[in-house]
Amino acid sequence: MAFGALGGDMVRNIAVLLCAFSLVSKAHAEPAVAPIPVKVVVVSMFELGKPTGDAPGEYQFWVERQKLDHIYPFPLGEYDLRMNDQGLLGICTGGGTSNATSSIMALGLDPRFDLSKAYWVIAGIAGGDPQDVSLGTAAWARHVVDGDLLYEIDAREIPATWPYGLLPLGAKQPNGKSIGWTVDTIHFPLNAKLAEWAYDLTKEHPVADSPGIAAFRKLYTGYPNAIRPPFVTLGDNLSASTYWHGDKLNQWANDWMHLQAGKDSNFMMADMEDSGTLTALRRLARTHRIDLDRVLVLRTASNYSMPPKGKTAAWSTTAPYPEEGRPALEAAYQVGNRVVQKLINGWPAYRDKLPAQP
Repeated sequence: MAFGALGGDMVRNIAVLLCAFSLVSKAHAEPAVAPIPVKVVVVSMFELGKPTGDAPGEYQFWVERQKLDHIYPFPLGEYDLRMNDQGLLGICTGGGTSNATSSIMALGLDPRFDLSKAYWVIAGIAGGDPQDVSLGTAAWARHVVDGDLLYEIDAREIPATWPYGLLPLGAKQPNGKSIGWTVDTIHFPLNAKLAEWAYDLTKEHPVADSPGIAAFRKLYTGYPNAIRPPFVTLGDNLSASTYWHGDKLNQWANDWMHLQAGKDSNFMMADMEDSGTLTALRRLARTHRIDLDRVLVLRTASNYSMPPKGKTAAWSTTAPYPEEGRPALEAAYQVGNRVVQKLINGWPAYRDKLPAQP
């Protein structure tokens, strides 16, 4: 009996070895598929429903208008990846810094794609500072700053001498110097020359106005830039998963941008993902899977980050976006696509040399 059982084990072991040998032989017989070279990755952050055929979020215009018809299942992300024959790859990360970080890291490590020469155009809507922009305005960023990594105390306990209850990590007071510890994922300086190239390419682009945003911006009397028709500019992003709002926090956002990115920075747009996206891209760049100098960030104002005079922060926080943010969604696509098409059509030049290089 014992001999018979041993004989059965031997037979099973031989079968397993033969199966393994067959798989190895097959792997050697069939060469690995080369990764797909990508020219441009368009990064959107949210979609309202499906990527096609319903009310649009940030992803849908790219999918439908650029015919991103090649679908690649992407279980590690929120939506499937989509690509067209021109080398444009689209991703929708999901809202918030954690979704953005994990989705971009998963894409960066995906063996199906060669991203080593790809440009990244992060294009989405944001809350705009009415001191700088109007609804529908598009801003190319030279700096992205994280707005979550800090100390915070309850507003009811803020000392009378403090302008707000937000402090740098390791600091003793607002805008104070960090002592003892901090993290390296607060400030993300982008390729300023590339951002300026994108701005020069799009600054005369006629960003469409509309009756809804025109009527809403009239509330912002006393803010000259807020009542202008939409335009294209250079301006920096504060990224925080917390949806903050109000006059005091808008002051903090401007101070925080200067503290972290220097006096040449200018807070204009508040979003919920870019620091997560840049964290993942920075890590991927360490292994040369992507080129961090090829990253562009474009945000368009769907709402304001503080109320107009005579309105409360609570009213402004919960007020509906004029026209449901559609003008800003259009601007993100229209302005962003002008740069995307320039890169794709000029690929023989831009593959190995950045547009901003002499």
